[in-house]
Amino acid sequence: MNIFTIGFSGKSAEEFFTLLTQNGVKKLIDIRLNNKSQLAGFTNAKHLPYLLRLHNIDYEYRPELAPTKDLLDGYKKKEISWENYEKIYHQILIERDILKKISIDDFENSVLLCSEPTAKQCHRRLAAEYIADNFKDIKITHL
Repeated sequence: MNIFTIGFSGKSAEEFFTLLTQNGVKKLIDIRLNNKSQLAGFTNAKHLPYLLRLHNIDYEYRPELAPTKDLLDGYKKKEISWENYEKIYHQILIERDILKKISIDDFENSVLLCSEPTAKQCHRRLAAEYIADNFKDIKITHL
């Protein structure tokens, strides 16, 4: 099974949608805490589902995979280190009982969306790894 991740920051709409289509993505799973930001441009929840449909890609918003506002704010303000962010986010997924709320079939050829330009310090990587650690034969590709 393939699970992809992507961030939109630093990407043009053309680059973003080309990456999705070239990699055979069938569904975008939006895991941002705030998907309505005006700063998000083409990935604003008002526009993104329509633009994805033009590329035959489904859209799904899964806020249960987003970090809490406190965690995100603490990290942005440098009150929480990345190492602690990872631990807290992992605990959040456990407390939310994510594994009982998802079907692994929903993730086949899907991409997890967030804003960070790379997956290195982004919760989309952590979410993908959590899913891969709990299900078999999952390949993660960061676009």
